[in-house]
Amino acid sequence: MDDKHMLVKARRGELSAFEELVRKYEKRVYAVALRSSGSPEDAADITQEVFLRAWRSIETFRGDSGFSTWLFRITMNMCVDHARHKQSQPQCQPLVIGEEDAERPIPDTAPTPEEHLDNSELGRELAAALDAVSEEHRRIVLLRDVSGMSYTEIAEVLEISEGTVKSRLARARVALRRILLERGNLFEADPSKDTKGGGDA
Repeated sequence: MDDKHMLVKARRGELSAFEELVRKYEKRVYAVALRSSGSPEDAADITQEVFLRAWRSIETFRGDSGFSTWLFRITMNMCVDHARHKQSQPQCQPLVIGEEDAERPIPDTAPTPEEHLDNSELGRELAAALDAVSEEHRRIVLLRDVSGMSYTEIAEVLEISEGTVKSRLARARVALRRILLERGNLFEADPSKDTKGGGDA
């Protein structure tokens, strides 16, 4: 069943349809949240809140864009909110769910072994580097390099042109590389290796 059919059922209040949407997108949402926060626990909280907000707002979703576009807008906003909150307070506030939300579906966001591996030292360094770039650069790197979205999809999520997506992504990658170099997590290529033996670069 495609997103449109599941969305129609979900808007009618069918939890099973929304659960299908959760299962379809939760790993991609979690991956973005993990790379943004650098913490499996925080990523799980962000993922949970993303789908909770989506469920609360599902009836008002007009369908002007695709469900995934709308969902990743929520995800990006949540990641930004989390980063701001993290800067102001050392620990995240726990998610409080009211009685009216008790029966709403919450994704199983327990990290898989691969996701534990992704939280390696390099993963934490990348998350720290992402914290150091601008908000617009962080968003575009997360959508393209973590979520794997196309330029068209990113343009819809961020409501900018594809040309802007490409140029902003190029600048974001340069900024991210510079930060990683400054932190000692990347090394410039040895120029002598390029010319050794008379080969062309």
